[in-house]
Amino acid sequence: MRFTAVGDALIQCRIPDCFPGLSELAPYISQGDVRFFNLETTLCREGECFASQFSGGTYLRANPETLGDLKKFGFNMTTFNNNHAMDFSYGGLISTLDCLQNSGLVHTGVALDLDTASAPVYLTTKNGVAALISVNFSFEPSMMAGKKSRVYPGRPGVNGIRTERTVQLTQSGVDYIKTLEAEINLNAEEKLDRKSGYLPELPDNEAELGELRFVAGDNNRKIERICPEDMKRVENSIIEAGKKADYIIISMHTHQVDSMHSEYPTALSVEFARRCIDMGANAVIGHGPHLLRPIEIYKDSPIFYSLGDFILQLYSVESAPEDFYARYGLTSENSMYDLLKKRSKNFTIGLMEDKRMLQSVIPIWETENKKLKRLTLLPISLAGGENKKDLGLPRVAKDASFVDHLAKISKPYGVTIRPDGTGCYVCEW
Repeated sequence: MRFTAVGDALIQCRIPDCFPGLSELAPYISQGDVRFFNLETTLCREGECFASQFSGGTYLRANPETLGDLKKFGFNMTTFNNNHAMDFSYGGLISTLDCLQNSGLVHTGVALDLDTASAPVYLTTKNGVAALISVNFSFEPSMMAGKKSRVYPGRPGVNGIRTERTVQLTQSGVDYIKTLEAEINLNAEEKLDRKSGYLPELPDNEAELGELRFVAGDNNRKIERICPEDMKRVENSIIEAGKKADYIIISMHTHQVDSMHSEYPTALSVEFARRCIDMGANAVIGHGPHLLRPIEIYKDSPIFYSLGDFILQLYSVESAPEDFYARYGLTSENSMYDLLKKRSKNFTIGLMEDKRMLQSVIPIWETENKKLKRLTLLPISLAGGENKKDLGLPRVAKDASFVDHLAKISKPYGVTIRPDGTGCYVCEW
């Protein structure tokens, strides 16, 4: 089988048929039997759905017709299981689901209940059946889908992967946290619940400060783990997909970082991706941080820790709710230009001003008996060139020197990337 994939398609307005990137990229993308993208917006009409109290950053909404423009690139598989899935609350979520259902695109990760959101979906091609499972590490807690019960329907939302965080300190550090908390009474309510028997007492070697839990140990470090219940749900989905599919793809949305270097995946996302392949998945497609992260070949299976952006139209957002204006000291009497200018500090900061967010690659990989045999990368640029109206839309990159950095950060993961003389790059492992 053959596969192509891109990262975030943050589309906000129509793409005209005359846009040169369509004719440049559609033939390349269409080489894949399976052709994946992450839909980084909600689909509904302006004013049709009320906005959530929170958003994934910018409130993202596009008219449903934009989905047809994305399909012109050749895609046949997607998810909108990302931090923007509920920018316009349940109405926006359900509208986006309806649009995807009517589009013919295979999709999962967001649904009317958790069982459906976490279930694999299948794409039958001439060369085999591919399954998609979609997970999300970056979401507001209220976005999590709920299971249906014998009496009540499920809750619409995302197939989220929750993480549990503890801070390990030396015993003297834990004692200091206890003293600090006693002075400010930040956890007074929890302490009353413990005294009343509603919560268990904390062991002597543990302390709380707000939502953070501290535990005594030999050194100071952050301890994170994936919620066992969520990991088990993914494992069950992979087992189920293995009964029906020839190839299993995991879509992984994550913004998390472990350091000041956003191009490196977190230890937890590396652990999760490898565990998925250990359980029977055949590829992991990461997206979310809006820039390229390393490529790893693990047990003859590709892991793309982030494919960056395919479309990035943040300067094309047409409208915003009052809450978003208020965040920047404005009102909806101001224009969107005023809002975007204020947010970006006169267009000097933000995703659109960081050239790394406008550089990406489109991988095409071939498999035989589920094992990776060849992996090629096509460099693309979203910089727009002389046509500022095309800023954020993909073209074949004229300057692909940024792939050298991708090669550098992928090398520790056992992958070598070299030019093949045709404008593409070949991965070796």
